[in-house]
Amino acid sequence: MRLRLDLAYDGGAFHGWAAQPGLRTVQGELESALATVLRVDRVAVTCAGRTDTGVHARGQVAHVDVDEPVLLASAGRSTQPPAAALARRLNGVLQPDVRIRDARQASDAFDARFGALWRRYAYRLVDRAEAVDPLTRNQVVTWGRTLDDAVMNAASERLLGEHDFAAYCKQREGATTVRRLLELRWERTPRGVLEGTVRADAFCHSMVRSLVGALVGVGEGRRGVEWPGEVLAREVRDPRVLVMPPHGLTLEEVAYPADDELAAQAARTRTVRTRTGETHG
Repeated sequence: MRLRLDLAYDGGAFHGWAAQPGLRTVQGELESALATVLRVDRVAVTCAGRTDTGVHARGQVAHVDVDEPVLLASAGRSTQPPAAALARRLNGVLQPDVRIRDARQASDAFDARFGALWRRYAYRLVDRAEAVDPLTRNQVVTWGRTLDDAVMNAASERLLGEHDFAAYCKQREGATTVRRLLELRWERTPRGVLEGTVRADAFCHSMVRSLVGALVGVGEGRRGVEWPGEVLAREVRDPRVLVMPPHGLTLEEVAYPADDELAAQAARTRTVRTRTGETHG
């Protein structure tokens, strides 16, 4: 049976999501905990978004396939549903910087990665001395220059839509950099934190932090409002684009279609986009 796991973690002590030999990662910790609780040799977990080193998550989603008798046996005498009992036991094994928020049986067609409609991240900055809060220093980037969020929003609008984001991604061999950016906006919280909301059908490596870096240049007045769009159009990495620190970034939410649309969504996502309007299998 397929289980959906909703989890959150503080990325500060992790070398990202993906398992790596000799390094502490979220996937490595979760798979180890699952193997311990289920009393099996190995468990493979698939996530919605492979966060980088130091990046946090409040709304990460993953799936895992488990033999039903194994799941039932792991629940023991618990009166909870087996998936809920699994979540409770996992949280008893995992370190406090990663928590299972929910576990439940999912449709066989559910795929945490390919079934997602979109992912939403938040990037948080504080650019005013009076707003700096040492209690949030591990989730909010302190910036030494005042930022104009109005011009950052104007520049952000020029990046929306489906484009080849090669200029804002670290290229991986064989991977497309075509993405559909659905939302990119900035607003100040009552505490004075400048919070960027970034939502897309998918993201490539370092994309959000690079986009934020370009927009910060605009917000400081060092770059014109057209500059991030001009960089995007060139489809080549620009060394002038700053890749922002990872600890300001949090994966907040992942959205999925209804169960009867999951298979079709996964099939669409697996189609590789080469450039706007063109796809191949």
